[in-house]
Amino acid sequence: MIFCRTSIFLSIAFSSVVTTSIASASVIGTLGNFDVINDTGKTAHGFEIDLEGIHSYEVTDVFGGPGRGFPTGRGFDPSTSVERYGSPTITEYTTGSTFGTKITYEGIFDGTNWDYGTPSGTFITPGDNCWSGGGLGYGADTPCDHFGVGTSKEPTHTTYSWLVETGTPGVLTNGIVILPTPSWQVIPSPIPDQPPQVIAKVEAPEPGPGQEFGDAIWVEVFTTELEGPVELEDLVGGSPVIEQAETEIEWQLLQKEIGNPLSGILENESPVGANAESIIRRYEFYEFSGNYDPETHEALFDVGFGDTNPGPNDVGHYLGAQNGAVNLVAAPVPEPSTYLMLLTGVLLLAGVRKYSPNI
Repeated sequence: MIFCRTSIFLSIAFSSVVTTSIASASVIGTLGNFDVINDTGKTAHGFEIDLEGIHSYEVTDVFGGPGRGFPTGRGFDPSTSVERYGSPTITEYTTGSTFGTKITYEGIFDGTNWDYGTPSGTFITPGDNCWSGGGLGYGADTPCDHFGVGTSKEPTHTTYSWLVETGTPGVLTNGIVILPTPSWQVIPSPIPDQPPQVIAKVEAPEPGPGQEFGDAIWVEVFTTELEGPVELEDLVGGSPVIEQAETEIEWQLLQKEIGNPLSGILENESPVGANAESIIRRYEFYEFSGNYDPETHEALFDVGFGDTNPGPNDVGHYLGAQNGAVNLVAAPVPEPSTYLMLLTGVLLLAGVRKYSPNI
C-alpha cells in the first residue's frame, strides 16, 4: 500500500597501519530473534526457519543452541531451557537449482504422544514473553514461542513455518506463519570517502488466490544503535540493547497489491552515529481487524483514520515481533606506506626469480 523511505548514513573509520574506508563498509552478519504466535488453529509440535541461499556453515547462531550462554534443554525451566523445544537441528538441503539450510525446533514423538507442543491461540501482551526468560510465566499453555538465528550473510529468502499434524500421528507438515522477516542492505556510496546507505526492509504477505490485495498488517518500529557488535543473546526482552530502543514509527499499515511492486514495503533509513558498529530494529506486528473491500480485499478505514492512524477497531491481535540486527565492518585499505612495503616485497621477489636458477 505504501513505500516509506527516509535517509540513513553510516560512517565508520579507523586509523592504523591499515586504514579503513567508510565507502567499503559491508554487512558481516545478520541476526534475528522473534516472538511468533501460533494462530494455525492446531497445536504445533515444532517450528522451522528455512534460509534459502545459506549454507549450514554460514549459520553463526541459533537461539537455544550450544555455545551462546543460554541453556539448551527442553521445557520451561529457565535454569535448563530457553524455549520448550530445546536446541534445534541445522540441516542443509539442495533442490535442483535452489539450496539452503533449515533450522528446525521440534517435539519428540514416542509413538503415541508428543513431549511438547505449542497450543494455538492469541496473545494479548507483546514483548518477548514467549520464552522462559520472559516476564509472563511462559509455560505449556502459552500459544507462542521465541526463536532466532544469525547468519554470516543475508539469505535470499526466509520462510517460517509452524510444524503441525495434519492426519498421520507423528508426521508434521508446514503451517503458514504471517510474520515478515527484516532484510538488510548496505549500499556503498559512489562518491569516494562518503558513507554508505544502510537499509532495513520488511514486506507484507503476498495476496492469496483470487485476491487483488493481500492481508493487511500493522507494524510498529523501534531502533537502537550500538558502538560495538551485537550478539544473538542480546536480542531478547530485558536486554539493555532492546530496552533502550526508541520509537521510530508508531503505526504503519502494510498491504501488498498485485501488479504494484512497491506496495506493502517498509524501508527504514535513519541517521546513525559515526561510531556505530551495529544497528538493531524491533518490529512489532498486529492483525488488521478493520473492514476489507469485499471484492478486492483492500483495507478500508472510517473517516478520519488511515494507514498511519488506526481507528479504535482497526488494530487486532498481536502476531509477533522481530528483533533484527546487523553488524557492520569496513574493508581495510592499505595506507601509501603499506603499498610501498608491498611493492618493495614484489620487486625483491622478482629479483630473486631473475637471479636464482632454482626459482
